Amino acid sequence: MDHKKHEALAMAPALGSNPLTEDVMQTTFYRRPADDDEARPLHYKIVSISLYTEDIDLLNKMVADLKAKGHTKANKSALIRAALRQCDLDKVPKNI
Repeated sequence: MDHKKHEALAMAPALGSNPLTEDVMQTTFYRRPADDDEARPLHYKIVSISLYTEDIDLLNKMVADLKAKGHTKANKSALIRAALRQCDLDKVPKNI
């Protein structure tokens, strides 16, 4: 084996080694918080919620129905926002 190939193999990570080192994780997967609050949007936040699969199916169907009716910008977030504005809390069952 020539010297250059041997050097390249020696520099390559060993089989079974973790390619996701701490510095790779920090620069690739985790973003540092913005230094100033102006860099973050203030008019919305990203949230995570849990839904049953049948609820997700219904939500997707309703978005598709809205699009078929000409609401070309319909999406799940917009539909949920519209539903929140129309929700009558007096009609929500106690066992939700």
